[in-house]
Amino acid sequence: MARNGRESVRANQHAVQAIDLSKKFGDFTAVDRVSFTIKRGTIFGFLGPNGAGKTTTIRMLLGLLKPTLGEATVLGFDIVKQTAEIKKRIGYMSQRFSLYDDLTVDENLNFFGRTYGVWGKRLQARKDFVLHMAGLEGREGELTRNLSGGWKQRLALGTAIIHKPEMLFLDEPTAGVDPISRRAFWDLIYELAAGGTTIMVTTHYMDEAELCQRLAFIQHGRIVAEGSPGGIKEREMHGQVLEIDCDEPTLAIPALREMEVFEEVALYGAQIHAVAPDMAVLVPQIEQRLEDEGVQVRRMDVIAPSLEDVFISSVRAPADLEE
Repeated sequence: MARNGRESVRANQHAVQAIDLSKKFGDFTAVDRVSFTIKRGTIFGFLGPNGAGKTTTIRMLLGLLKPTLGEATVLGFDIVKQTAEIKKRIGYMSQRFSLYDDLTVDENLNFFGRTYGVWGKRLQARKDFVLHMAGLEGREGELTRNLSGGWKQRLALGTAIIHKPEMLFLDEPTAGVDPISRRAFWDLIYELAAGGTTIMVTTHYMDEAELCQRLAFIQHGRIVAEGSPGGIKEREMHGQVLEIDCDEPTLAIPALREMEVFEEVALYGAQIHAVAPDMAVLVPQIEQRLEDEGVQVRRMDVIAPSLEDVFISSVRAPADLEE
């Protein structure tokens, strides 16, 4: 799969191509024959519960772990044979931010810039860009430890792009920051993508997943759904979603689960979402069961599934994991 030479790399429309990528640790299979592509200049979301194989997949693409089986290229370079070429062209940001708290904003940018081989006038130009993009102008001399979580997040993104990478890997980059900072961070992500940067991001937040142009759901090391957010919602939902607005959801949820006719019953905000193949048949039974429990129902409607509904349905579906 590897391509040699700058022209062939540039001509490849895919930033990532993975075929049957697999990783075993002893008898445990962390990633099991994963195949996907990421088109250049897109935001690709990688979703899955803890332990599903997201970070292991990214670490293989970064050249930090050698695959047990399968192959992949990043920006046209083989992830096993050409890791040095990949590392020159990518940026990486994790939820730990990888910053030095005892250094100032400016010193962190200098350190990471020089680590990536950026010096002199080019480094100053890149620092100016990062400071402006991240809204950190005027805070260059501030110790990183004194920054709030949201500002540390912006600085961490800045250090990841100081060398102007062609592709950016973001592993749970918004974990632990407030919603306003998360929104501002995604504005920056869209600016980078608009400028041609390819972005692969893992996240637990479904509102962030909706912002991605392409998505893949991974469960037990295997991809269980892939496509655009809208396309996944159309194709992958197992059943209809009934939204129930009632006065006692804490009583209603166990009562509904005891009926054993739903694929999923969960609280979404103040409402209950119940998933089953044919809700029209079940509505009278639901009404009677909730009435028996003393639950007052204000409203029940079959609604279009949210991405979170689809995600839960996909990862809990009885996938054929054994062949």
